[in-house]
Amino acid sequence: MILDTTVIIDVLNKHPEAIAKLQELLEKNEPIIITTPSIFELWSCVAQSKKPEEEKQKIKQVLQHQIIWDLDEPAAEKAGLIDGTLISQGKQIQPEDAMIAGIALTNKDDVLTRNVKDFAKAGVKVQTY
Repeated sequence: MILDTTVIIDVLNKHPEAIAKLQELLEKNEPIIITTPSIFELWSCVAQSKKPEEEKQKIKQVLQHQIIWDLDEPAAEKAGLIDGTLISQGKQIQPEDAMIAGIALTNKDDVLTRNVKDFAKAGVKVQTY
């Protein structure tokens, strides 16, 4: 299961539903995956934070020992096609979400997110909490 950035932030902020869903996945021995576009978004949040050192430590702790999938060439191709198609249809989503969708579709995995609408536009199977 790929965690969207919204989920990671919710877990960092101790959102009860996010923590419960993550616990459920862990109990099922579901692999938890974070993508490089989410890492980009997290570090952007650190730079914008009023407490960057505190946030930096949280991010490092969350990323430690995680499975991380890169935006490799096949995923980037898929993401670019998703992004361009949605833009041409007037249904644009955030580029980082298109990248995460490209990684998910290339690896045939679901995305856990609160942002169901945008990932559904990209054709990704989603789960939420």
